[in-house]
Amino acid sequence: MPARAATLTDVAREAGVSLATASRALNGSDRVVRAELHARVLEAAARLGYTPNAQAQSMARGSTDLVGLLVNDISDPYFSTIAAGLADAAEEHGLLVMLGSTGGRPARELELLAELRRQRGRAIVLAGSRTNDRAHLRELSTQVDPFAAAGGRVAAIGEPKLPVDTVVVENRRGARDLAVEIRRLGYRRPAILTGPERLQVSRDRRDGFTAGWRESASGEPVCVADEFSRDGGFRAMHRLLDSGAEIDCVFAINDLMAMGAMAACRERGVDVPQDLAVAGFDDISTLRDVTPALTTVRLPLIEMGRMALDLVLNDVAAKPRRRKVRGEVIVRESTPPR
Repeated sequence: MPARAATLTDVAREAGVSLATASRALNGSDRVVRAELHARVLEAAARLGYTPNAQAQSMARGSTDLVGLLVNDISDPYFSTIAAGLADAAEEHGLLVMLGSTGGRPARELELLAELRRQRGRAIVLAGSRTNDRAHLRELSTQVDPFAAAGGRVAAIGEPKLPVDTVVVENRRGARDLAVEIRRLGYRRPAILTGPERLQVSRDRRDGFTAGWRESASGEPVCVADEFSRDGGFRAMHRLLDSGAEIDCVFAINDLMAMGAMAACRERGVDVPQDLAVAGFDDISTLRDVTPALTTVRLPLIEMGRMALDLVLNDVAAKPRRRKVRGEVIVRESTPPR
């Protein structure tokens, strides 16, 4: 029969201290334990092979060493790269990251937030575009506000739609800069493959590109909307080609949509970039395997994850802080000069 696991009571008896003193020494209480007693408790725990109970530690400290990260889709390299940056930074601080994927479903996001609150997490980071659903934003606040009031920390990556510290991606500005560069390369008839209207990131990148185009050229880009994914870009590109629109370049509002668009072009016998130029946004790691190499707007995704963790670990500010991230236009083979 396996030996019984040592309990906190066993450790206290072995060290010759009270149960309360053993608990404070091992479970992270703010109350100070004398150095001599602290050492005796640690030595006793080591001799008995005692492992502190995580729930007991959280009760003593008021929170765990858990940081929750909620993303729209972990299979999307945009989010997995952000997660990698945050996880690396969390490891440096001895923190554990719990990752949740919402699938872009508001109800699931609320469920995961509620679960993280029950886990008494130290902090929560929300990564992903906000929507124009005001009711959902109010429901988010009902989860975020009491968590913060109890000492938890919350930050977001994306648009500053919630009253929390936010790593703000300058999507409009990045798309505007790309439009100006595309025009400078000699293109005249652009199209935009955009995502759902409800997503703020979709609207911002579409509107930013359109504004940049208006600054340097005449005419309006043709717009086709679909899902914010590789398959969405594939379908949207087929519809664009079916429309017979006279275009010479396509801006897909994220790299996954651009990859889908390029696949659709191959299927239809449209040569990229000879017949049609294509550009994306984000500069995800998957682009290393794309031919021709894709022009895009590079975001520092790893650094964005680290920045978000830094916000939740630093002292609370009087007002929500905003750390802006500007994209860099990277011109590659998919948009050669005309």
